[in-house]
Amino acid sequence: MRVYLDNAATTPLDPEVLKEMYKVMESQFGNPSSIHAHGREARTVIEKARRTVAQLLHTSPAEIFFTSGGTEADNMAIRCGITGYGLKHAITSLIEHHAVVHTLEALEKAGQIKLSFVNVDAQGHIDYQHLEELLANNERSFVSIMHANNEIGTLNDIERIGELCEQYNAIYHCDTVQTVGHFPHDLSKLKIHFMVCAAHKLHGPKGVGFLHINHRVKIDPMIYGGAQERNMRGGTENVYGIVGLAKALELAYEHMDEHHQYIQGLKSYMADSLKAQIPGIHFNGDTDPEKSLYTVLNVSFPEMEMADMLLFNLDIAGISASGGSACSSGTNIGSHVLNAIGANPNRPAVRFSFSKYNTKEEIDYVVGKIKEICLVNA
Repeated sequence: MRVYLDNAATTPLDPEVLKEMYKVMESQFGNPSSIHAHGREARTVIEKARRTVAQLLHTSPAEIFFTSGGTEADNMAIRCGITGYGLKHAITSLIEHHAVVHTLEALEKAGQIKLSFVNVDAQGHIDYQHLEELLANNERSFVSIMHANNEIGTLNDIERIGELCEQYNAIYHCDTVQTVGHFPHDLSKLKIHFMVCAAHKLHGPKGVGFLHINHRVKIDPMIYGGAQERNMRGGTENVYGIVGLAKALELAYEHMDEHHQYIQGLKSYMADSLKAQIPGIHFNGDTDPEKSLYTVLNVSFPEMEMADMLLFNLDIAGISASGGSACSSGTNIGSHVLNAIGANPNRPAVRFSFSKYNTKEEIDYVVGKIKEICLVNA
């Protein structure tokens, strides 16, 4: 049996998405910047997709800019937001995705900003009081704090963060790569200046995403070279990818409650099975379903011989997952997220992440194989 439990890294392409993309591949091959009929057809397809995305997120199509994915969108929001507003201070957390942390650290190294890190607790929640102190005690800030952590699944209260940012006139960028398509977002109410999406996290194609830029925000492009995306992102649009993104998001919203309930059931079932069969395991992140991403379960296993071979042994058994323990005395890089929340560096950690395509039979197989591996290496 082969089991895929690494859906936080990427998801399988939905057949309905592929079908929609294939229709466009067959006929709408024109350059959407061309003014002839073939170009106009491609342009129409893009703008229809933009309207679909905007309607689902309760925003204007003029606020949706298609990109090559989440990393580009994060970089554009951070670099252009900070430069465009002449900001000299930024706030983030140590458990953000590297697309955020590394970008901000590069700007600090270049002398463009002073970077502050808001405290996080042992479950990965940010300290809202500390965030307010950082906002109050520094000049106008750029804040980049994610909705859900991609490694441990902990959710932040982005409504509360948005309110604080508005109170202190800060610019708020929210990395929503793990939650777009899994949770509803009403951008007419959220006080967010930038948010991002990567289609391949919700059963869409790789190489495409979008950046939402609130209409009140005025920035220059990061990529120059053409008038595409209303002069905000040079380069010929990925027409097929954009169509796939819109279809994937449409399907995600259509079945969101159903998928949420089903996948949460798989996560809970696996957690209960692991607790029953493997003594001494620990779950990283918040275990409250209301405060955690229902697609992610991060597990620290008991100390064992050849702990660094756990993922390899799972792979040999046909199980795809990801992970990495906290670093131990600088001997390895480890997970920056597990380091930040104080996870035990001597315990191997694995992130299992689920999708609508997983089954309880697969979970039973995975738990059985893990039990075998733990017994052999105890």
